[in-house]
Amino acid sequence: MTTLQLLGLVGFLAVLGTVCKNINWHKFIDHKKSQHMLFGCAAAVFFLWIFRASVPAAPSPSVHFLWVVALALTLGFRFAILAATLALVGVTIAGKESWEMLGVNGLLGITAPIALGYLIFMLVFHKLPRHVFVYIFLCAFIPGAMAIAFKMALMGGYYYLDDVYTWSVIKDNYLVLIPLLLFPEGMLNGMTMTMLIIYFPSLAYTFHDKFYIDGK
Repeated sequence: MTTLQLLGLVGFLAVLGTVCKNINWHKFIDHKKSQHMLFGCAAAVFFLWIFRASVPAAPSPSVHFLWVVALALTLGFRFAILAATLALVGVTIAGKESWEMLGVNGLLGITAPIALGYLIFMLVFHKLPRHVFVYIFLCAFIPGAMAIAFKMALMGGYYYLDDVYTWSVIKDNYLVLIPLLLFPEGMLNGMTMTMLIIYFPSLAYTFHDKFYIDGK
């Protein structure tokens, strides 16, 4: 384990500790719906993260869709971190990621994009008119695209600083894929939240009819 990997692990454990400290575990244990949502979302994200791709015939990092902005909008920040962590542990056990990278993946691949997406949601909620289309496009679609670009930029920086790949490999075989992933990732998050607020609005932690629909 390199120094950066160790620092990443310490940082991610600190995030997890803070998140767990601020969760009402008695309420969570007594509330079956919250348990089903947490573990169901974790399973869905796990299966999505199993499928990944990389530039063929070249040593390069693999890429996969994140879906974490929709996760945060559905579960809230703290439970989104927990669900994504469970998914990360699952793909690591499955051999898709290494245990040495657990902290880096957790900090740069989970915490950072979820924090970005949730920060954008809070800014939009407090600063812009509350309308269902504002919610879908400015809280789900656009942040989804921004989140995967942010995550890949951070991971590209890590790969370079820790000498995992050369800069030419990172630039030509990894960062070059960002434009190709922006729209699909945004669409994945946007369509997820669209379907959720139409058919199961009560399941979305950040969506309330009184703010986005009533009186519009």
